[in-house]
Amino acid sequence: ISLAIGTTTGYRLFSLSSVEQLDQVHESNEIPDVYIVERLFSSSLVVVVSHAKPQQMNVYHFKKGTEICNYSYSSNILSIRLNRQRLIVCLEESIYIHNIKDMKLLKTILDTPPNTTGLCALSINHANSYLAYPGSATSGEIVLYDGNTLKTACTIPAHDGPLAALTFNSTGSKLASASEKGTVIRVFSIPGGQKLYEFRRGMKRYVNISSLVFSMDSQFLCASSNTETVHIFKLEHLTDSRPEEPPTWSGYMGKMFQAATNYLPAQVSGMMNQDRAFATVRLNISGQRNICALSTIQKLPRLLVTTSDGHLYIYNLDPQDGGECVLIKKHSLLGSGKTEENKENDLQPPLPQSYAATVARQSTVPSTSTMPGYSEDGGALRGEVIPEHEFATGPVCLDDENEFPPIILCRGGQPGKAKRS
Repeated sequence: ISLAIGTTTGYRLFSLSSVEQLDQVHESNEIPDVYIVERLFSSSLVVVVSHAKPQQMNVYHFKKGTEICNYSYSSNILSIRLNRQRLIVCLEESIYIHNIKDMKLLKTILDTPPNTTGLCALSINHANSYLAYPGSATSGEIVLYDGNTLKTACTIPAHDGPLAALTFNSTGSKLASASEKGTVIRVFSIPGGQKLYEFRRGMKRYVNISSLVFSMDSQFLCASSNTETVHIFKLEHLTDSRPEEPPTWSGYMGKMFQAATNYLPAQVSGMMNQDRAFATVRLNISGQRNICALSTIQKLPRLLVTTSDGHLYIYNLDPQDGGECVLIKKHSLLGSGKTEENKENDLQPPLPQSYAATVARQSTVPSTSTMPGYSEDGGALRGEVIPEHEFATGPVCLDDENEFPPIILCRGGQPGKAKRS
């Protein structure tokens, strides 16, 4: 697992190799008050935005200590999303789409509805770089945009009220959303926009859902808010026959593709509705911004929660019976950490069939004269040589073709209201 944290003095990158082992990969104190730090999976490319220059995006190769490029925009940068194909910069009333291969600007989406929180989501699957963002400031309409063809795919009337959270699953085939009320979470098929699931996290009070995330196998969806409770919902496959595999976390994954064609039997119209969470966590803290992730660590399913006070909590999750998750480890992200060694690892990871197959590994650094190319059809071609970035001080080498999404946590808060231009 890869984690990135922005602080008042700079930013830190971590690698979580086991429940007990949290290694600091990199620390930078060159730019103060970092409120956005996005790492391209587990590569050496990192994008940083600071309160000191909230309209400027800096792209670094952190292992070389070099700046690849920087771009300035007309107003404050509210969020950044990236995959192997695209880099998305979201301002309050516009969105910029860059080509990750050479950082060139491909498209500017102007006059988007006021989006003061910079809410947007990008599929981590670069083969279908779908982008989702609010289509209205007063209703819960979602605009689905194809980041590869640079065309709008569809609009989804997801909620009555304004949106508060958006997230894609790992393959970009599903999109989950929540409104500002935070009582209902819906899951839609992509790119068609059909409603597949509806989860209710409670009607007693409105909450601000700050984190919404799928498990890598798309079997679970986690939602956290400004309350002390984290909800985990299970995306049941409604089939007539039970899977014969033992009911383990990775066991569900084997049925994902064959069940994709029969999520809903004929007697169920439209979608599946669940009124109760499959599993929950009672945090020791309340009112703090937190971000969650679901992962397999040491072959067991875990829920990870990072909080704005700089702590990482790891919980066990029972993928068969659910219920209350058990806290097993707490790490501090602000203490002194040892930089991990650059160890050579010749072992090839297994195919990404479950969480267990996505464990991070350090790989050897490629030749300094080339960088891996990213083909226009969406596939990453190992060994393809492309020209250096025109703004780069030297060739850019991204280390690992088998990367996976990081957990992002910033302590600097949101920037001020963007200036109109």
